[in-house]
Amino acid sequence: METPRLFDGRLKLRHLLLVDALSRQGSVVGAAAELHVTQPAATRSLHEVEEILGVRLFERGPRGVSATVFGEAFTRHARAVLAQLTQAGRHVVELAAADRGTVVVGTHLAGSNILLPRAVAALKRDHPFLTVVVHEASPEELLLGLEAGRIDLVVGRLTAPSGEGLVRRPLYDEFVGLVVRAGHPLTGQPDAGLHDTLGFPWILPGPQTALRREVEELFTRRGLALPRNRVEATSFLTVRQLLLETDVVAVLPGSIVRDDGRLARLPVPLEQVGHRVGLTLPAERTLSPSARALIQSLEETADAMRESPSDDDGDGGDGGQGDGGVLRGAVDTG
Repeated sequence: METPRLFDGRLKLRHLLLVDALSRQGSVVGAAAELHVTQPAATRSLHEVEEILGVRLFERGPRGVSATVFGEAFTRHARAVLAQLTQAGRHVVELAAADRGTVVVGTHLAGSNILLPRAVAALKRDHPFLTVVVHEASPEELLLGLEAGRIDLVVGRLTAPSGEGLVRRPLYDEFVGLVVRAGHPLTGQPDAGLHDTLGFPWILPGPQTALRREVEELFTRRGLALPRNRVEATSFLTVRQLLLETDVVAVLPGSIVRDDGRLARLPVPLEQVGHRVGLTLPAERTLSPSARALIQSLEETADAMRESPSDDDGDGGDGGQGDGGVLRGAVDTG
C-alpha cells in the first residue's frame, strides 16, 4: 500500500473535522448536525477522505457508523492537527493583545468545588482580561476534548499514570466519604455503618467513572447490593441541591463538605476508596501562555490548601487516612 498523498490539495480541514465528529457522534446525521452541514454533504466528504486515504474509515450499520482500525488511527492524527491549529490561533491572539488570551479548562466533580474556583479567582486578580472558559463533562468527554484541542487542560481525579499522549500531574490527595445534609437522621447515629444508609436514597457517581467502580467493589466486599433507590449524577450543582433538599446519601470528595455548614460527613469508613486530584495535560502540545498561567495558579492554590487544611478534615470519617491523609503532597500517580 502506497503512502497516501495528503499534501496534493485534496485533503481539507473539513475532512478532519468530519472524522472527529463522526467518531464522537457515531452517526452521519449527528456529525452533520454538529458541523451545520447537510447529511448528503457529510456523506460526500466521508467518501472523499476515504478515497484520498485508500481505506475505509467507518463501517456503516443500521445504528450508525463505527470506526475501523484505520478510522481510529486517522482520527487520533486528525485531532492532533486540529489541536495544534486551535492553539496556533490562540497564540496569535495572545501575541497581538497581551494578557487577553483564553484558556479552556475541563473539570468534573473533583476539584470543581474549591480548587478550581480559588485558582481562577487568583488568576483573574493578576490577569483581569484573561478569559477562563470552564467546561464540565464526564471524564471521557473531557479527554476527547483535550485530545482535539477544544480543552487546554483538565482538573479532576487522576485514575491512571501518564501515558498515551497525556501527562497527569498530581496536586493533592483527599478522602472520599459519605455526605448528607446537616440534621440528617443518620447524623444522630455515631455508630452507623454502611448497611444503615441503605434505608435512604443514594446519589452514586456515573457508571463510567472510576469512583463508581470503587464504590461497587466496596459494596461487594461488604456483601451488600447497591442501593436500589438511587440517582446517578456527576454534576456538583445537582448533587448539592439534592443533598440540601432531601435525605439522600452521597459519595463525595471531602472538599465538597469544607466550608459548608449545611452539609455533614458521616463517620462511615470507606476503605480503599481514595481520591487524587490533579491536572491532565497533552504530552506533546505547546501550552499557551494563558494555560500556563492557570496551571501556575492551580499549583499555588493546591499548595495553600495543603498548608492550611480545614479543621473538619481530621475527624473520624476519613476512611482510615488519619489527620495527614486528606490534603497531602502527592508524589506519584501510580
